Amino acid sequence: MHVVPLPALADNYIWLMHDDAGQAIVVDPGEAAPVEAALAARSLRLRAILLTHHHSDHIAGAATLRDRHGANVFAPHDERITADHRVGDGDVVALEQPQARFEVLQVSGHTRSHIAYAGEGLLFCGDTLFSLGCGRLFEGTPAQMLASLERLAALPGDLMVCCGHEYTEANGRFARQVDPANAALALRCNEAAEARAHGRPTVPVPLASELACNPFLRTDSSSLADWARRQHAADGRVERFAALRAAKDAFHG
Repeated sequence: MHVVPLPALADNYIWLMHDDAGQAIVVDPGEAAPVEAALAARSLRLRAILLTHHHSDHIAGAATLRDRHGANVFAPHDERITADHRVGDGDVVALEQPQARFEVLQVSGHTRSHIAYAGEGLLFCGDTLFSLGCGRLFEGTPAQMLASLERLAALPGDLMVCCGHEYTEANGRFARQVDPANAALALRCNEAAEARAHGRPTVPVPLASELACNPFLRTDSSSLADWARRQHAADGRVERFAALRAAKDAFHG
C-alpha cells in the first residue's frame, strides 16, 4: 500500500492510500480538490473515505467525493457527520478494494467522538496525536486525552503516524522548552526544519520516534515530572498532562 500526504487548506493533510491496481482510500478530506487532482494524476479509483472526527477541515470534502465516486464513508458515531458506515472502538474496517484492514480505536479528548484507524503499518490519528504534540481539548477532559494518547502509545512502534496537520516545527519549539535535554527531540526538530525548508512534509513518522520525542507521550519521564514541579502542578499523571496542555495553549514561541 502506498501512502501520500496531500496538503490542504492552511496546514491540513488529507491522507491518500492506494494499491498497485489503482484502488484508493482517503482519510479526512477537508476539501475535495486536492483529492481529485491526486486521483487524476495517478489514475486512481476512490473506493472508501475514512473520517476521524466532525471538524469541517477534516470532512468538508467527503460528501462531494462520495457523490462523484460512489465511495463508502466510514465515520464515528456522531450525528454531526454523514456516513454510510458508523464505526466505534474495537470495530474493524475491512476493505476488498483496495485490500486493507484497519482497527478502530476510540480516542476522545479533542472531540467526544474522535476515532483513529490503525492498520497496514499506518496510524491515522486525526487531531489526537500530532508529531511532537497533541490536539487541543475542545470537547474532552485532560484525563480522556491522556487515556487516548496512552492507547496510541501502546501500539507497535513501527506504525507510521499520519496526523491531520503540519504542526511539527511549532510543536517542536514548545517541546524543547519543556524537555530541553532530550537529544532525540533536538535531532527530530532539526530533521523537521530541514524537511520544511525543502518543501517536504514532516510526517508520516514512526510512532517510536514520537515515544522518544513527544512530551505529551512522556508525562511519566523524570524530565517532564521535573518541569511540572517547577510549574507547581499538582502531583499526578493527569495533573502533569493538564499542566503541559495548558502551557502549550498559552505558548507563542
